[in-house]
Amino acid sequence: MATIIGGLAVSHTPTIGFAVDHNKQQEGAWAPIFDGFAPMQRWLEEKKPDVLLYVFNDHVTSFFFDHYSAFTLGIDEQYAVADEGGGPRDLPPVQGHAALSQHIGASLMADEFDMSFFQDKPLDHGLFSPLSALAPCDNGWPMQVVPLAIGVLQFPIPSARRCFKLGQALRRAVESFPEDLKVAVVATGGVSHQVHGERCGFNNPEWDAQFVDMIVNDPQRLTEITLAEYATLGGLEGSEVIMWLVMRGALSANVEKLHQAYYLPSMTGIATLILENQAREAPVDVHQRQRDKINLQLSGVEKLPGTYPFTQARSLKALRINKFLHKMIQPAWRERFRNEPEALYDESKLTEEERTLISSLDWRGMIHYGVSFFLLEKLGAVVGVSNLHIYSAMRGVSLEEFQQTRNQQVLYSVAGKAS
Repeated sequence: MATIIGGLAVSHTPTIGFAVDHNKQQEGAWAPIFDGFAPMQRWLEEKKPDVLLYVFNDHVTSFFFDHYSAFTLGIDEQYAVADEGGGPRDLPPVQGHAALSQHIGASLMADEFDMSFFQDKPLDHGLFSPLSALAPCDNGWPMQVVPLAIGVLQFPIPSARRCFKLGQALRRAVESFPEDLKVAVVATGGVSHQVHGERCGFNNPEWDAQFVDMIVNDPQRLTEITLAEYATLGGLEGSEVIMWLVMRGALSANVEKLHQAYYLPSMTGIATLILENQAREAPVDVHQRQRDKINLQLSGVEKLPGTYPFTQARSLKALRINKFLHKMIQPAWRERFRNEPEALYDESKLTEEERTLISSLDWRGMIHYGVSFFLLEKLGAVVGVSNLHIYSAMRGVSLEEFQQTRNQQVLYSVAGKAS
């Protein structure tokens, strides 16, 4: 069974990553930042968590406002460093724990959190700035991550209470994962700062101290504060400290504070905090109860012949070929596919099996492999194959035989005016 061993909270200002990259950790203006990180480094070295459940927000790098989600969980096996405008930092990708991510995602959905999920996306300083000060990475990062991005830049955003409840649901999710793992929950963001408008540069160290005290001793009271009140107390961007409530909700009611530090060098108050869990086991198996709840909605679907739910595990396995087929919505890609498919296969690093599935138009084989049907119909539109031809191939019968099972014998596809 997975265990939450504690929680870390830390600001994620790019100041931290800049100092690491330019070896400024010992310089006068920067040294207090890393004095605050040192106990966190020692705690991680001592406790050796297998996974960091990492709560952060993206800064319009990998997630844009054309599709902006409140709660977005990474389900990938690896996360690279994003380019934020000046080139990516010289850090290795961090490994994900896909199985734990997928279990958490299923558990949160069962608890009625309407999640978004991402894969194949690099991550920005919201994750990598503090991570680069928390752990060495010369030989790869010493732990895996499960990244959870909170959309706090485009209003409306989740309330403080909703973030706390998300943390409570995360505890149920993690503790019901059957593999023995040590998990630390890391919350990033804040503390007081504002980086836009005429109020730019606002800070409130007194509120920062009060907030940290309350996150330790009275987090429920923090859930009663509105976002406007958080902005008043700590700056509009400083209201991202609601992400700390996700971490706190994932811990036991009683925690032991092992470390607390604060430093205000320039624009953002930089706070660090270590809370060690004081959880107790219930006298009944609440973890199996949660697993049963997770499995309830799809229980029995495996008995349906010829039925393959497009799960996150299937999506991750077939991501490469699905990405290839998704690009059929681009006219230039379609033209190249018609004229030089092998070059596109090479460019997309498709495996031999994936190349064969596409080139032979093995519709049923692609479904078995993990391709989404709604990408098959895009390929069909490009190669001039109707949806009905695809349906009959998946059934293993001729088009004529399949049409006899339909009320009307018609042909159609998603092909547009170019068909």
